[in-house]
Amino acid sequence: MSILICGSIAYDNIMVFQGRFKDHILPDQIHILNVAFRVPELRREYGGCAGNIAYNLRLLGEQPLIMATVGRDFGAYREWLERQGLDLRHVTELPDTLTAQAYITTDLDDNQITAFHPGAMDHAHVNRVPGDGSIRLGIVSPDGREAMLQHAEQYAASGIPFVFDPGQGLPMFDGDELRHFIRLANWVAVNDYEGQLLAERTGWDFAEIATEVAALVVTRGAQGSLIYTGGERLEIPPVAAREVADPTGCGDAYRAGLLFGISRGLPWERTGRLASLIGARKVESRGTQNHRFTAAGLAGEYREVFGHALDLGA
Repeated sequence: MSILICGSIAYDNIMVFQGRFKDHILPDQIHILNVAFRVPELRREYGGCAGNIAYNLRLLGEQPLIMATVGRDFGAYREWLERQGLDLRHVTELPDTLTAQAYITTDLDDNQITAFHPGAMDHAHVNRVPGDGSIRLGIVSPDGREAMLQHAEQYAASGIPFVFDPGQGLPMFDGDELRHFIRLANWVAVNDYEGQLLAERTGWDFAEIATEVAALVVTRGAQGSLIYTGGERLEIPPVAAREVADPTGCGDAYRAGLLFGISRGLPWERTGRLASLIGARKVESRGTQNHRFTAAGLAGEYREVFGHALDLGA
């Protein structure tokens, strides 16, 4: 049985502006904004939450399944995922659309201007979570609104435990919908900003959210993460990156560690530490699917960082 990753597949078009937005955007002229930035550096990366999470799980030796919708331009990305050994049987290609696309312009102060075209992602509800017993664990990560709602219901109806990871999709849902997601899910994972927004919209604080699930995980970047479970609040220390190349995709790498730990029945302290370590290794590489590690190598690094062993064998 497999881990099913419901979420987006997208192309990330990343541009670097060799200047500062603040020098070109005049506050008193914002109502007639018309600016252009020359970007000598442009790269296209493979991204999307489902693709990123699955990529990291594959590095850990897992055989996850991706569930997503893509467009007629998916060919190069398909070849990449297949070379990684990922099973794409639940990826649906829609010939009349484009694969989701993000256009990200970053300046020298690391400020970003992003435009996102959802494309095929808006039709992700055409996919259905298999109810044939082939899936042992799942995640609902950012995707089309209707797909997130339906896939959560389908997991629950099939008795498949899953992580609710609303991410940047969280603002699409009101308090009633978010409370319903939480009640259906077994675990919830958010970053600190998303966690505050989730608490505001549901009217539940972190401790209250945690009573509805087996665990609430809140990541805090360089401050580590918090795991609320069994009436406790566990503080997971951060792992320092050897060099900071690109934080994009760190959260998805962390979630792969969560899913791995949950699937293996690891204690939460060790699951959180493993997830932090994977996130740090991602930060050391540009793009969301260019870093490399092996389960054996990661186990050795885990021992070095935390002072005790963790079995990551198959």
